Amino acid sequence: MPVGIEAWVTQIPPITRAWLALSVLTSVAVQCQIVTPLQLYFSYKSAFVNFQIWRAFTTFFYFGSLSLDFVFHMFFFMRYSRLLEESSFANRKADYFWLLFQSGILLLAVSPLVNLPFLSSPLAFVPIYLWSRRHPSTPISLFGLITITAPYLPLALVGLAWVLNGTWRAAAGDLVGCAVGHIGWFVRDVWSREMVGGPTVFSEAPDVVKRLFGEL
Repeated sequence: MPVGIEAWVTQIPPITRAWLALSVLTSVAVQCQIVTPLQLYFSYKSAFVNFQIWRAFTTFFYFGSLSLDFVFHMFFFMRYSRLLEESSFANRKADYFWLLFQSGILLLAVSPLVNLPFLSSPLAFVPIYLWSRRHPSTPISLFGLITITAPYLPLALVGLAWVLNGTWRAAAGDLVGCAVGHIGWFVRDVWSREMVGGPTVFSEAPDVVKRLFGEL
C-alpha cells in the first residue's frame, strides 16, 4: 500500500493531480535551467504565426519560480480544485476537464487584450471561484487570522497575491481568472439550469470528450 507522500498524491482526484504534477515539473525545470520562462509564455504571434504551438499549453502550467508566491498559489489551487472535483464533479472527469478547457480557450482569447503572458494563475482561480459560488455559506479561515464566507474567498486571495507580489499586475491576472470563473458559473448554474432548463455543450462535455475519459 502507498504510504506518506505517495498516498497523499494518489488521493488527489485525477484532473487536479495531473495539473499539479505538470505545474510542479514545469517550475522545477525552470529552476534547473532546463527551460526558460521565455520558452513557455504565450503570445499570439509566437504561438500561431511562428507555429510555437506548445506555448498555448505551457502558459497554463508555469506558476513562477519556486518561491512563497508559488507555494501560495499551489496550496489554494490544489485545495479548491480538489474540493470541486470531489464534490460537484465527482465521477465526472470529462465535465471538469471541459470546464478547464473552455476557460483556457477564453483566457487565451483575452490574453493579448490584458497583456498576460502566463495564464496559470488566472486558470487556477476558475475552480476557486466556482467552488466559492456553490458553497455560499461555508466559513473559510485564512491562516487562522480572519474568517470569511466562501463567496469572498476569491477577492481575499486576489488581495493576498497583491500583497505578496507588491504589484497590481499579479492581482490583475487573478481578477481576470475570477471573471472567467464567473462566466463558467453563470453558464452552468444560471443559464443552463434556469434559462435553458437542461445541459448544453457549454455546461456538459460532448460525447467525444467523455469517450476519452471512458465515461461513455
